[in-house]
Amino acid sequence: MSDPEKPLPDPATVAAAFGVAADMAHGAVAPPLYMSSTYEFAGFDEPRLYDYGRAGNPTRDLLAEALTRLEGGAGAVITSSGMAALDLLVGRLRPDDLILAPHDCYGGTMRLLKARSSRGHCSVRFVDQSDDAAIAAALEEVPALVLIETPSNPLMRIVDIAALSAMAKQVGAAVAVDNTFLSPAIQCPISLGTDYVIHSTTKYLNGHSDVIGGAVIAADPSEVQNLRQWANIVGSGGSPFDSWLTLRGLRTLFARMRIQQSNAMAVATYLERQPAVSKVHYPGLSTHPGHTIASRQQDGFGAMLSFELAGGVEAARSFIANVKFFTLAESLGGVESLVAHPATMTHADMGAEARAVAGISDSLLRLSIGLEAEQDLIAGLECGLAACAV
Repeated sequence: MSDPEKPLPDPATVAAAFGVAADMAHGAVAPPLYMSSTYEFAGFDEPRLYDYGRAGNPTRDLLAEALTRLEGGAGAVITSSGMAALDLLVGRLRPDDLILAPHDCYGGTMRLLKARSSRGHCSVRFVDQSDDAAIAAALEEVPALVLIETPSNPLMRIVDIAALSAMAKQVGAAVAVDNTFLSPAIQCPISLGTDYVIHSTTKYLNGHSDVIGGAVIAADPSEVQNLRQWANIVGSGGSPFDSWLTLRGLRTLFARMRIQQSNAMAVATYLERQPAVSKVHYPGLSTHPGHTIASRQQDGFGAMLSFELAGGVEAARSFIANVKFFTLAESLGGVESLVAHPATMTHADMGAEARAVAGISDSLLRLSIGLEAEQDLIAGLECGLAACAV
């Protein structure tokens, strides 16, 4: 029970200061980095809290506790990548277990689920989660896990987390939300009824494009223990140094997100007015079909958006060749602004047919908005759009 005289700190304070000045050995303000792969036993048959680095590491555990507090969970497991985090959940399923996944999910997620399914490790069904009838029909098959991605990658579609979680719980399904696009600075799925939150910590949590990592946060303490045991069995834990870098990046999460969201809204508003742009996908726009739900379940609209060019794939090619201040690269969530062409980059493995079903056209471009000056980002976009004006 919490002490009423010691109120829980604001999440921004947790991100900025968790673990600060906690070093009992030397009083270091910044948490130390423990790189040891093994630990001395106190004596015969007397292991200490840590005995071997695959099973546990103080630096990794410090990041796990910080993310647990930010997401409002019971505990977390830090993994070597975002895909390892997803597979930590999926890999524990049995051959007769069914996963309901978004039909427009991240290409790497679809690749992993199809690979597991093709080997008989589980079954997967891709569903349009904005279609209530399709979801209701799919839930009649009694899935073991419902995977939600909101906002979706790359079309920024919004799913009502609380509503879908309640429907899933009625048939006994667990619910996991990929919260990579927003981070706990903007959205906390466990508070909306989910069982797990998944992150690619590579993205906003680290925020500097210099780490590959992932995390799973669970709402149930027993599931936390099960996940930790499974991570030890398969060896999917994140490295101490990557955990230390991610914790350092986490310090500025809330500050970064404020500026990046502001820049994203300015960019989306600008793009919406351009004749060379046929459609803008950003939940912060009142014209976005998921705007009302996003306003209710999110504390902001994030810094990811996508847009379609009226001139098709050739316009996309011209835009990319001429845009300024945006780097053509995969990934997202760093302090620098990036542009990606999902059809040939992040979602290429889906295949043309699956992309068409999901609505990912060849003229679609995805932007990760960084910390550059707003006026420079607009000017950079103007250079790209001028080259593909219709």
